[in-house]
Amino acid sequence: MLFVLDKARGQGLGAKLMQYAIEELKVKRVDVNEQNPLATGFYQHLGFEVISRSPLDDMGKPFPILHMKL
Repeated sequence: MLFVLDKARGQGLGAKLMQYAIEELKVKRVDVNEQNPLATGFYQHLGFEVISRSPLDDMGKPFPILHMKL
């Protein structure tokens, strides 16, 4: 999970963290709450695409999850 404080958004911190995750940790997939369009847009901006959708989160709660791949 990646979270950035509201007051720190728009400063490139999330992009730098994801750049590290992609390059050093070889992250190729992320799961995003479908009800969070800012997060979805952030990952799309970095090149991720939605490949599938789950109607429930990992805990079985009705929070749809978008599975995204770089």
